[in-house]
Amino acid sequence: MSWKSIYQSRVVSADEAVKVIKSGDRIFLTGNVSVPKISLAALVKRAPQLSGIEICQALTIGPADFVSPEMEGHLRVNTMFISANVRKAVQEGRADFTPVLLSEFPLLFKNKVLPVDVALVHVSPPDEHGFCSLGVEVGLSKSPAESAKIVIAEVNEQMPRTLGDSFLHVSRLDYVIPVNYPIAEMPMGEEGGSDVVERIGMNIADLIPDGATMQMGIGAIPDSVLKFLAHKKNLGIHSELFSEGVIDLVDRGIINNAAKTLHPGKIVAGFVLGTKRLYDWIDDNPMIELHRSEYVNDPFVISQNDRMVAINSAIEIDLTGQVCADSIGPKLYSGVGGQLDFIYGASRSKGGVPIIAMPSTSTMRDGTVVSKITAMLKQGSGVVTSRNHIRFVVTEFGVAELYGKTIRQRTQALINVAHPEFRDELTKKAHELCYI
Repeated sequence: MSWKSIYQSRVVSADEAVKVIKSGDRIFLTGNVSVPKISLAALVKRAPQLSGIEICQALTIGPADFVSPEMEGHLRVNTMFISANVRKAVQEGRADFTPVLLSEFPLLFKNKVLPVDVALVHVSPPDEHGFCSLGVEVGLSKSPAESAKIVIAEVNEQMPRTLGDSFLHVSRLDYVIPVNYPIAEMPMGEEGGSDVVERIGMNIADLIPDGATMQMGIGAIPDSVLKFLAHKKNLGIHSELFSEGVIDLVDRGIINNAAKTLHPGKIVAGFVLGTKRLYDWIDDNPMIELHRSEYVNDPFVISQNDRMVAINSAIEIDLTGQVCADSIGPKLYSGVGGQLDFIYGASRSKGGVPIIAMPSTSTMRDGTVVSKITAMLKQGSGVVTSRNHIRFVVTEFGVAELYGKTIRQRTQALINVAHPEFRDELTKKAHELCYI
């Protein structure tokens, strides 16, 4: 039987496809902007007839009817990264959180720590050989899809065909749901505090050498860094994700991946977040390779890129260099993501530059301004990057280099990049703690 015949024989409606899901099943849900929303909606509609369904996910973008209070007892999310749409449910105890490095997320499913009964995935139309691409989200989805007993695939006319380790053959798709809707967009607009962000971006750019390979995430700070790279040469990308800020630098020849020591000439990532401009740009683009996260985020793979620059953020940092990035005190907020993978990978790279970047202050809901550099982390805070892994901390007030520094030296360096209004208080606390 030809692949075309196999494909046609497996075409069903979403309502028909989700009938295969039984009470007690574990579901893997493709995330980021690639959430298969038609099949997910069909599952939510069927949920009252089911009980004890576990939905495993990482970051999902968009509405989350599947985690509403009405789903309790029917569908329960187990998330490995707390996205905004499931945060309230996790904090209220209606959804679960499993801490795990992003590099090990797919291995939970591949190695049957969490065996998958049904994977809900989102792919491009098949090519002339019958292979569908996972498109904008490959890293977290490829291995769970391969290890699932049953695969339900939305085949979307508007999903870009990305290259790399991104393909599933139609024979692996048990149920095919043809769809045609735009991929969700995440515009990377300017955030508040642009002057602060610009200064942080400028300070980071000063640390990036010619020929560097960069981990570039999304948000105001990575976008700001890109603005200050016009004078750099032969930059490359190896990142868990990237956004459309890289397009202009590629067009100008600043990012050409020519000096990369691993995958020269290629932008390597696990997934992308952005707008239709980005999705059109990556479609069948031979410069772009998307790979599994257990490869892209493996610190020992990352370290093979000489001059590896990793840029990550923090909720707060204490004076010894402990980085909290996943909780506000004991309240779970996000997850480790790829921070430790890339900080450690960059630290093992020849000429690597591992960076934690953040504004020096944050504003609480009541309008109170607090320092993000603190004498001690809040009680219950999670340490994502330990004091043993940290190297560079960047704020709008400069760069603190902590590697090889004593607690006394670290304390002074961090106070120097804290907001001036908090430096005296931090100095007083440091004396009380016998740090200085």
